[in-house]
Amino acid sequence: MAADDSDSITLLKQGAEGKLYLGQYNGARCLVKERFSKKYRHPDLDVQLTRQRIKAEQKAFERCKVAGVDTPKLMGVDLTGRKIYMEYLERAKTAKQLVDVAVLEGDNTKVEQLAKEMGRVVGLLHGHNIIHGDLTTSNILLDPDVKEDSKLPYRLVMIDFGLSFYSLNVEDMGVDLYVLERALLSAHSEVPNFFSWVLESYREHNKFKVPETIAKYEEVRARGRKRTMIG
Repeated sequence: MAADDSDSITLLKQGAEGKLYLGQYNGARCLVKERFSKKYRHPDLDVQLTRQRIKAEQKAFERCKVAGVDTPKLMGVDLTGRKIYMEYLERAKTAKQLVDVAVLEGDNTKVEQLAKEMGRVVGLLHGHNIIHGDLTTSNILLDPDVKEDSKLPYRLVMIDFGLSFYSLNVEDMGVDLYVLERALLSAHSEVPNFFSWVLESYREHNKFKVPETIAKYEEVRARGRKRTMIG
């Protein structure tokens, strides 16, 4: 296992769970995701939980490959250093960036096209019992490196599987959809049809207990609305 080159590492982003760097792996440019040590935990428990989360994220990459869902290539894992090394897609932009530009241009066709591709991919995830846990347009990359016969000018690449897990439970899938709906309403309120386009495509491409999953999503949504009304 080769470690990143600390002399050429650059911090790109810092979140609640860890840091994202631009670094090196075996001489190749890559993204390095490092999980924080949580000081409020017992050190042994912290190590154990961090290892479990990193292994779960590693497993998610493997399951996505089987499901036919694009992710950055997993280059390596360092459990002791709390790091995951991933392919750096230099030309990719986030789905959020595309939507923000499309809204400014008044081009809902691009947003609908993206929404249906998102629905297809989330359908594939759930069809293979993969719960993402943090579905947002900021956690979806659009990579212009596509095959010649591609109908879209990008391929949709899922990222940030830090909260992902494997589940056959349709309520987990319903919650995943609800998280996505809330994220879209928050970040892209100018496109009220966004989630309905996603859901339409999701129904078409998911082959695993779709009616039950949608029913659970609607149940979770109703509970969320009730909590909002009560405060």
